[in-house]
Amino acid sequence: MDEPRRIPIHRSLNRPSLILGGERELVLMTMLFAAMICFTASSWVQLVVGVVFWLVVHTCLLEMAKNDPLMSKVYQRHVKYRAHYPAHAGMFSEPPQIQKWKE
Repeated sequence: MDEPRRIPIHRSLNRPSLILGGERELVLMTMLFAAMICFTASSWVQLVVGVVFWLVVHTCLLEMAKNDPLMSKVYQRHVKYRAHYPAHAGMFSEPPQIQKWKE
């Protein structure tokens, strides 16, 4: 009775949604672009370009997912809030000029 209550947290609830080792949305978009290049191919060169494009971009996405599985979402949030984080923050720096909410 001295032991505290334990609640199991399943790994599938915390795991990021990855496909083929990369972020889901980015992998699906590169698949779509590579398929568009390959299926609209009028020559073997375009087919090879589509396959090479897929391989190069997918290896980049794999490396990106190894470092941070949610890197694109973090980057999108960074761009969204860029105005709120001035580059040169300090004790004597000017506050950033931000539009007020609901004017």
